Amino acid sequence: MIRAIVLAVLGLGLLSAAAGAYWLHQASLPPAESGEARAFEIPSGASLSQIARSLEREGLVRDARVFEWIGRLEEAGTKLRAGEYLIPPTLSASQVLERLVRGEVRTYEVVIPPGLRALEIADRLSQAELVDREAFLAHVTSAEAARTHGVEGPNLEGYLYPDTYRLARGLETEEVARVLVDHFEAAWAEVSERAEQQGLSMLEVVTLASIVEKETAAPEERPLIAAVFRNRMQRGMRLETDPTVIYGIADFDGNLRRVHLEDRSNPYNTYAIPGLPPGPIASPGREALEAVVAPAETDYLFFVSRNDGTHKFSVTYAEHAAAVDEYQRRRRTRSPR
Repeated sequence: MIRAIVLAVLGLGLLSAAAGAYWLHQASLPPAESGEARAFEIPSGASLSQIARSLEREGLVRDARVFEWIGRLEEAGTKLRAGEYLIPPTLSASQVLERLVRGEVRTYEVVIPPGLRALEIADRLSQAELVDREAFLAHVTSAEAARTHGVEGPNLEGYLYPDTYRLARGLETEEVARVLVDHFEAAWAEVSERAEQQGLSMLEVVTLASIVEKETAAPEERPLIAAVFRNRMQRGMRLETDPTVIYGIADFDGNLRRVHLEDRSNPYNTYAIPGLPPGPIASPGREALEAVVAPAETDYLFFVSRNDGTHKFSVTYAEHAAAVDEYQRRRRTRSPR
């Protein structure tokens, strides 16, 4: 009799285990046989149980308890990366977990062309919903950020490298800045030795390169523009460049006036203050950085816009005055056609 009872209990236990195993198998299967991938976001700091419940609510796993159990079995609780994922409903619970552990977050492309200011870069990143604009600006314009990221200057202006990026949403502000600064450091590694040989610091190179970037969009002119500024600096001449003055004017309305050029309270006024401004005025690309450490071999000291995207270069002030008269003053007095 006892033997029969024991066998019956064992039989019930086996049936229960089999039923449990079957339920576990069924609950871990894909929620659907077909269907398009859907966006799923893991907020920063979310726990495994919170993620599991959200996945079940979104129809991306069959049972939150099973997903959480598998996650704990795989010790995945601390491995799940915050961000946005694309998950189809055709994945099993284990496959979903694997995707989240690998951190296969959805990324978005953002293009940062050379010559943008930190303010403009913040706008682009914000429009792509990759950063909070104000939080990003607060970080990159702080002196602490320059120290944290290991660059020279009053802040990260000039060090947010222009490039095409694919970034995930949900990254911390400092993480996004780090990606951009890392790209700068890769470009800096290509020119740093030549800069050191010429006695130029990182801050000097990047500041001058940012001015070169703002002065011309013609690639072939960058070494010439750099040569002009380096020649002027060697002779103790003021740089006298409009972009630096404009950078230092709050709420600039697009009209550069004489009062602006005479304003010594603007630390970026290179018409009134000798030498380089306190820091970069934009993010230079690699070609501008290269131009500063490898300027053209020329005696040019002046240049003026031809109003077609290029410039007329001169060695003497008399030549420059004639060029200004030809390309600027006379153009303003010509009758419209």
